[in-house]
Amino acid sequence: MRFIENAVPISYEYQGFWGSFWDIIWWFLWIFFFMAYLFALFAVIGDLFRDHKLNGWWKAVWIIFLIFVPFLTLLVYLIARGSGMAQRSAKEASELQSAQDAYIKSVAGGAASPADEIAKAKSLLDAGTITQAEYDALKAKALG
Repeated sequence: MRFIENAVPISYEYQGFWGSFWDIIWWFLWIFFFMAYLFALFAVIGDLFRDHKLNGWWKAVWIIFLIFVPFLTLLVYLIARGSGMAQRSAKEASELQSAQDAYIKSVAGGAASPADEIAKAKSLLDAGTITQAEYDALKAKALG
């Protein structure tokens, strides 16, 4: 009981709704800045490993500085290498877009011209696979 007698009571003053409201706003602000910092940090780390012109030792130096002096190093990197970072990002985006376009074209096949469609339909008509009415419908579809 000796420890309880000497304990200092801790009391909190109720600040009302607006006191807790502004505490919540303050927390959301801190969380926003922390998430923005993390996004920038991972963008810089991704750019470091995307850059093929930068030597491996320089990449290691940037990473070490990002670990020990993160905020200052992040700002220096964005100021010193920001334009190159944007160019590398745009280059990667265009490469991904062209690869996606090539894949879609390979899967979809080449778009046949109306003459090719009519020729295919004519060969099916000559083989007896389709009737004259079906041939006329395919021809109208190809031309229209």
